[in-house]
This record gives sequence, structure tokens and C-alpha cells, in this order.
Amino acid sequence: MVKTILTLLLTVLITSSALADNQIKTTADASYELTLLTGYGITHRGFGETRTQVQTWDAIARLGWYLSDDIGKGSWYQGRHQLLVELPYHLAVDHGGRSIVGGYLLGSWKFTSLSHVKPYIFAGGGPVYVGLGLPTMGAKLNFSYQGGTGVQIPIAQATMLNLEYRYHHISNAGTASPNEPLNSSKFLLGMSWLY
Repeated sequence: MVKTILTLLLTVLITSSALADNQIKTTADASYELTLLTGYGITHRGFGETRTQVQTWDAIARLGWYLSDDIGKGSWYQGRHQLLVELPYHLAVDHGGRSIVGGYLLGSWKFTSLSHVKPYIFAGGGPVYVGLGLPTMGAKLNFSYQGGTGVQIPIAQATMLNLEYRYHHISNAGTASPNEPLNSSKFLLGMSWLY
């Protein structure tokens, strides 16, 4: 399963890179962007009701649509609204290779006034299937909300390097008992291609 996902992500990465090289897009004129992220996450035991440590290797495919042209031109907050759809895969490295999969819908603001870096903030959530086998979670169908910040660094024409941090919450939203949440931090690195 993991080999299949990695192969698929690598294929998309190579194909998208070749396509992106033919585009002359910047954050100011792009219509959408494709992003692939990977990284590490760990729960915060003792934060809220979180008691269980879960460490994850994360792989996230993201498609982002720009919803506006630059707003606030000439100001520090100059930027563009973006709608993000993510397909995450979280592999629990300390729970026998069990995993979490789902889908997220997030809103984002990308600051565009700086020429060499593009900071952004985002928040949102969505449903997740938690196959960790934790009896303290009460259900396998759970919900996630999250918020974070990141920066994109242009490295080639229409290609950006992403560095990202996000706070990530998973719980069953009170639909089952018990309901121990997983409150965690995720540190992600990835690539974006503008179209």
C-alpha cells in the first residue's frame, strides 16, 4: 500500500514538474496550484484530553484554486484567497504501521507583496478514517480541524518549495464514547507547481 502511494506521488511529481516547466506562471497570475507535501507529526500528550502518543509520517496531495486577484495591493497584507482540497495519508510509525486517511477542505490567504517568499496561512478540516486501533477514540470515523502557516520559496519557473507547520486535531466530535482527541503538530516539506 505504502509503495503504491509513493510510486503514485513520484509519478505525479515527475509529470507535474515537466508540465510546470512549460508554464510561465507566478503567484500573481496562477489559476490553481498542485502541491505534494511530506513530513512528520507528533501528538501533544497532556494538551487538552490527548493522552496517547502518536507519531506519523505524513503524505498530503493538495489542489488549490485561487479565488481572487491580488487584494490590498501595495500593503503588507497584499494577497490572494485560495480554496485548498487535500487528500492526506498519515502513517503511524509507532503504532505498527496503522494509518489515517481522509479529505480536508481549507481556506487560505497567500501574502504576495514579497518577491522572494510567499507566506500563507490556512484553516479548515474534514472527515478522516482512523485505523489506529485505539480504544480511547471510540470510533473509526472521525473529524479533523487544523490551522497553520507556511512559506513558499520560488525555486524555478512556476515551481515553489513549501515549508509548513500545522496544528492538527482529530476526534469523533462527540458521536461516540470515549472520545480522546489527537492534538498534534505537523512539520511538512513539499513542492508546488503553478498553473
